[in-house]
Amino acid sequence: MYYTQEQIDRANQADLASFLQGQGEQLIRAGQEYRWKRHDSLTVRENKWYRHSQSKGGAPIDFVMEFFGKSFTEAVEMLTGEKGAAPPLDRPSPAPISDFRLPPRSTDNRIARNYLTAARRIDEDVTGFFFASGDIYEEVAHHNAVFVGRDENGIPRYAHQRGTTGSFRLDVKGSDKAFNFCYRGEGERLFVFEAPVDLLSFLCLFKKDWQKQSYLSLGGVGEKALLRFLSDRPNIKTVYLCLDNDNAGSDACSRLAELVPEGLTVHRLVPLYKDWNEVLQHRAEIADGKYIREAIYGLKEPTQEETVEIIRMSEVDTQTVEWLWEPYIPFGKVTIVQGNPGEGKTTFALRLAAACTTGGTLPGMKPLPPFQVIYQTAEDGLGDTVKPRLIEAEADLDRVLVIDEAKRELTLSDERIEKAITQNGARLIILDPIQAYMGEKTDMNQANEVRPMFRRLADVAERTGCAVILIGHLNKAAGGQSAYRGLGSIDFRAAARSVLLIGRVKREPNVRVIIHDKSSLAPEGKPVAFCLDPETGFEWIGEYDITADELLSGAGGNNATKTEQAEKLILDLLADGKELASEDIEKAAADAGISARTVRAAKKNLDGRITSKRIGAAWYHALKK
Repeated sequence: MYYTQEQIDRANQADLASFLQGQGEQLIRAGQEYRWKRHDSLTVRENKWYRHSQSKGGAPIDFVMEFFGKSFTEAVEMLTGEKGAAPPLDRPSPAPISDFRLPPRSTDNRIARNYLTAARRIDEDVTGFFFASGDIYEEVAHHNAVFVGRDENGIPRYAHQRGTTGSFRLDVKGSDKAFNFCYRGEGERLFVFEAPVDLLSFLCLFKKDWQKQSYLSLGGVGEKALLRFLSDRPNIKTVYLCLDNDNAGSDACSRLAELVPEGLTVHRLVPLYKDWNEVLQHRAEIADGKYIREAIYGLKEPTQEETVEIIRMSEVDTQTVEWLWEPYIPFGKVTIVQGNPGEGKTTFALRLAAACTTGGTLPGMKPLPPFQVIYQTAEDGLGDTVKPRLIEAEADLDRVLVIDEAKRELTLSDERIEKAITQNGARLIILDPIQAYMGEKTDMNQANEVRPMFRRLADVAERTGCAVILIGHLNKAAGGQSAYRGLGSIDFRAAARSVLLIGRVKREPNVRVIIHDKSSLAPEGKPVAFCLDPETGFEWIGEYDITADELLSGAGGNNATKTEQAEKLILDLLADGKELASEDIEKAAADAGISARTVRAAKKNLDGRITSKRIGAAWYHALKK
């Protein structure tokens, strides 16, 4: 059955509200849109639809295919009420079905499966998908792998045989190359390859959510399958030409880009080696997953203005935060723990890890069942430092895991992090220190380099539900605000949902305090202290009265009076020959939580060290020389 482009365009101009009402469906008016009662996350407006729960939408034809289970031609007929006609003379008809027969199938696919997974290194989950659908199977006579191409109705129209030994390859007699081996997704992107094996290899390299998009093998570099696919799938907006990295592939990309209909965007992805299967064969040797030699954008651009994708906040699902240690460390988010070297960061991290492996708790922490913890350190030896300290903390050592970095150092964007979390069911990963896992080519002071790396890590935390803790050092800017004391770009802090500051109390050198310096998900928790006594060892103290800036400046501590804090603040403000008005001193003290009355008492105590003079109506102070 054939429909002209005019009929297809007419079907895609149908008013969806009227169409649904004509089908007896109930709609609810929502401003200028209608909400479909049977699918309350779906809205229609004129000839457009959008399913907010899945962030996808489109035109009437794909709407009918999606929700009424119709083929492309059936959808056009349902929307227009018109019957299709025979193909016009200037459009080649597909080969009659009677002229085409699939080769007989083997009783099992063992040899073909082994060829694709062992010889071609294609992942079993990818090959398994296509074996299950029948789009790949083993031919009985010679055990060739058969790749099947179907039309929009699922009827086989094409088959290509690939020998499982040697170099035999042949299209089955009667095959119509307009219907080559492919996968039809619901997304707006189409990835185009020369051969089925390249298509399967690409899916292994870029596996995330691959079933959302469409993939097509040309069976060479001809345009017939591409043009037919695009005519049958008007939802496609962007075409990625993924042909071989050679002269023939380059020439074909230039030619195909010109033949792609107007209104579509065409890009080219050049494999790192000659073809995608060769890239897959060397996957383990390629650092940081850089499988693409070059991405050439804009071989062809649409003339019309593209629609900006919008997310309605009314459709966003509200999520409840899960806590490892409320409100300090959330699950599924990134937390930064920072402080000066030797002031308790690693001790805290190991005590936390130990508690998680045994079901133990920290002050105010709700009990959780024991779980696996991944602990990565670039500063301490596993055998001489980490393990003894975990034993001291009474950790379950079988639940403390380390990603082996012997062959390749780990970075924050390394895919092994997510794999290790999911494969082992870990709920906490600690990387100590953060600076060691940035990668040698990343400048940690450049926001444009830090931001995407943290975004990827945050996505891993979100997808896995694992708590991610990054241990960081402070810079040497003594006296600065805590927000600006972390090493590297301020984007470190901005990307984290929680920031904990750990430091030594100057007046009590055995006491370390954990201060909740930033919290995006809950009110900040109260400072919590622990003791590191040379004789008695580690012991939790509990809540402690001190601020982040006091801890950093050394002015705080339970034994420090507000007057003493005010005295130190005044001396710091007047250092280096500065002269300040009383009003400015009191303002700075107020910002530090010190009253004007306490400032006056402190100035009286410092009478022998500071001078005072009146200029106009204001008093000014300076240190005596």
